[in-house]
Amino acid sequence: MALRDRQRDLTMTQAVVSATEMAINEPPEIEHSEIERLLTFQEYFEYEGEPSVRYELVRGKLIPMGASTHLHTSICKFLLYKFQRYFAAQNLDLVANALGTGVRTEENTSRITDVVVCSQTVWEQVLHRPGAGVLDFNDLPILVVEIVSSNRRDDYVIKRNE
Repeated sequence: MALRDRQRDLTMTQAVVSATEMAINEPPEIEHSEIERLLTFQEYFEYEGEPSVRYELVRGKLIPMGASTHLHTSICKFLLYKFQRYFAAQNLDLVANALGTGVRTEENTSRITDVVVCSQTVWEQVLHRPGAGVLDFNDLPILVVEIVSSNRRDDYVIKRNE
């Protein structure tokens, strides 16, 4: 019995010493690729990535947007067509755009909407902006449409709250 107790005490002492030694050692080197750099909204606003890739800014992180399905694109085009016809028929000074306009939703977050409706004046300002032509906090859209896709939680909860 005494031999077992001595072995257990020795094992516990070794574990404590090893843990103490590990705490004293310097932390392991972190590779540059592991450090994620967060962007400000202004940096995102001026960001020029690959021309064929659209990016959202989500709390400072650049998130590449996946390709839309044909159904998703068809729904966007249908809504865009209906909005444009209605605006023309009612002689409204409104513009609808699909699949490309960004809307700033938080300090360092900008989402690319499926369909956005804004005034002609706001739209003319957005046209001259780089990238997705982001609507800033001062450029309030009249309507933003998000078509639910496979990431239902993002669309129903996160984006809706934004």
